[in-house]
Amino acid sequence: MKLLLDSTRCQGYGLCQEPAPELIDLDEWGYAQVRAHEVPQGGEAAALAAVAACPNSALRLVK
Repeated sequence: MKLLLDSTRCQGYGLCQEPAPELIDLDEWGYAQVRAHEVPQGGEAAALAAVAACPNSALRLVK
């Protein structure tokens, strides 16, 4: 499973990082940067929570 970010949709709210700090970093302006594109085993729930937390649908999971 891969976690993908559409950086053009990210508005820098930072809500996605809270449920998945091991997968997502925030830059100095609060914009998301995917730390691990491949979601590690056991990290699926955190990745799903991060996707759900984004108000602009900038994150998505693909198999």
